[in-house]
Amino acid sequence: MVDQKIREIRINPIIPAESVLIATERGNRPEKKPGSASFDSRSLVSECPFCRGNENQTPGEILRVPGDGNWQIRVVQNLYPVFGDDHLLSDLNLGVHHVIDGYGQHEVVIDHANHGIQLYQMEQSHISRIFSLYRDRMKQLYTANENHRYVLVFKNFGPAAGGSIAHTHSQIIAMPVVPANVEMEIDNSRKYFQNQGKCIFCTLMDESLTYEGTVYDRFSGEQKKRIEVEKYIVEKGDYFVAIKPFASRFPWEVHILPRQHCHDYCSISDTECLDLAGVLRRVMLRLHAVLGFVEYNYFLHSAPAVLKTPEDESSFHWHLELCPRTTIPNGFELGSGLAINTVSPERAVEQLRAVQI
Repeated sequence: MVDQKIREIRINPIIPAESVLIATERGNRPEKKPGSASFDSRSLVSECPFCRGNENQTPGEILRVPGDGNWQIRVVQNLYPVFGDDHLLSDLNLGVHHVIDGYGQHEVVIDHANHGIQLYQMEQSHISRIFSLYRDRMKQLYTANENHRYVLVFKNFGPAAGGSIAHTHSQIIAMPVVPANVEMEIDNSRKYFQNQGKCIFCTLMDESLTYEGTVYDRFSGEQKKRIEVEKYIVEKGDYFVAIKPFASRFPWEVHILPRQHCHDYCSISDTECLDLAGVLRRVMLRLHAVLGFVEYNYFLHSAPAVLKTPEDESSFHWHLELCPRTTIPNGFELGSGLAINTVSPERAVEQLRAVQI
């Protein structure tokens, strides 16, 4: 498929402020790609604090799996936390400025004992253990302190994604506020539910799985767009589906959602974790086949432990967002708040689905 010239603003139906300009011609510009970092594939690095045998180089251990010297996953306190329990939670108003103390917890999940292993190379069962551990830690952090208003799970892999240590790891942060973007997702989902009587995430998923249609130019009658059934589906499992968003902010962005409505990641079962792991692993295999070494972020957006209204249980839908980092934001994007995507989602999903795995 030759990528047709596309220049259009696509509105994000969940958060309109995170809409995107699809501008495929921009992809022809000469530019330095951020994803040019070298990757250390060694299984053990003597100077790495996250490698097995160097446990004394990390802050206090929270847990390990299994619980012996031959651990495969380990959770420790972050040496440089963005939130901590050494502050009392208090608010301060300074004129128009409002300050909230950085109370919370910041944990590091060492995803694997093998220093150089990448996510797509891990066993599905191992990835499943990571995601069940996320669930357990989120539950514990919410239960431990009512001031933990929100728990965010995320992963930075590679320098372009903000990763400061090469050894594969992810992070869990309990914070005293619900992030503004999560608040917007929840609020806008609630408004859609009040107007339409259904979850907007479920609607997007249903349309991705079943919608078919053609759009014609009203003057010339020429076909402008053709959407086939499952056009934006990258991967499917028994319990999860991976979708290429129609309004993708990043060229290779993929969202993974539970097929059954669920607002709270903490309720995921071990069986569902295994299916989620399989879907994510296959998506990463496809990305690796298309892009080579992939630097990326992923994060979980789940409802907070305390909901604003009972409706939020029916209107919000937890999900995982996977964002490979292949471009650097420019002045237009920073100034306008409008992301530029130089690879059309239609082209990206076609390339990903063409990979034989």
